[in-house]
Amino acid sequence: MRRTAARLLLQLTCNKIFRLSLFVAVLSVPARAQEPPYFVTYSDVMEEPGNLEISYKGIEASPKNANTFNSATLELEYGLTAYWTTEFYLSGQTTHNDSTIFTGYRWENRFRPLMKTHFINPVLYIEYENINEGDRSFLEVMDHDSINDLYVPNAVARSINERALELKLILSSNTHGWNISENFITEKALNESEPWEFGYALAVSRPLTLEAGKKACVFCRENFSAGLELYGGLGTTDGFGWNKTSQYLGPMMQFNIPKGPSIGFEPAFGLNTNSIGVMWRFKVSYEIEQFLSIFKGKSH
Repeated sequence: MRRTAARLLLQLTCNKIFRLSLFVAVLSVPARAQEPPYFVTYSDVMEEPGNLEISYKGIEASPKNANTFNSATLELEYGLTAYWTTEFYLSGQTTHNDSTIFTGYRWENRFRPLMKTHFINPVLYIEYENINEGDRSFLEVMDHDSINDLYVPNAVARSINERALELKLILSSNTHGWNISENFITEKALNESEPWEFGYALAVSRPLTLEAGKKACVFCRENFSAGLELYGGLGTTDGFGWNKTSQYLGPMMQFNIPKGPSIGFEPAFGLNTNSIGVMWRFKVSYEIEQFLSIFKGKSH
């Protein structure tokens, strides 16, 4: 009964947040998403100053010899300045035949040191995370993360909490409509004497066409973009490399609905025995222009 009540409470909370997000979005001026269709990899695209992007990322997977799970992450991304974007995450998951749990939160900040566009555009990333071992968001794959981690029951995993600092060097290039991005990731637990952990993410994407059609339409090719991303762990300072790590490769497609949300989908395939066979990833995001001006207008 307690597990059922907890599951219903989380579902109701997520539904309320999602409805509130849609309500605020309807009151705002919509803006077409400009970010590449990546799920793990970051590009050099920053949120426009004053704009708020609300995103929902979900995962469904059935690991071998483990229970099927559904993961949910709510992201709130805000453009503070042209060179500084901040984002807040809330995550939870439901494991079939087990329970529904809240797995923690993250706070990230991205800084673009060079405002002009170059052949390679760097972005510096810093994130504080407070999550437990039950986290299934797969926002990155680090260290020696393995499918074996998913065999731990939620009651045990949620009791193991970790506060960590995560750093990323993001490099991104744009040429002939293509975006090519590389991320090098490192993470250090703040409450444990553990070594630095490492991971990576590589991706490439392109709109299906660079020229808009003469007639406006919803399902025009210019509203779709496709790509491919590769990501995985790189061990630790005690053992750097691909040995005993998990690796994933995923083709993706994103549909940018005119004056509406962006919808993305990616089947991420595990490349070795340490990985989940396939993770079905999806996301919905909506950008609100000049978010705070909505409330300023109501106050007059």
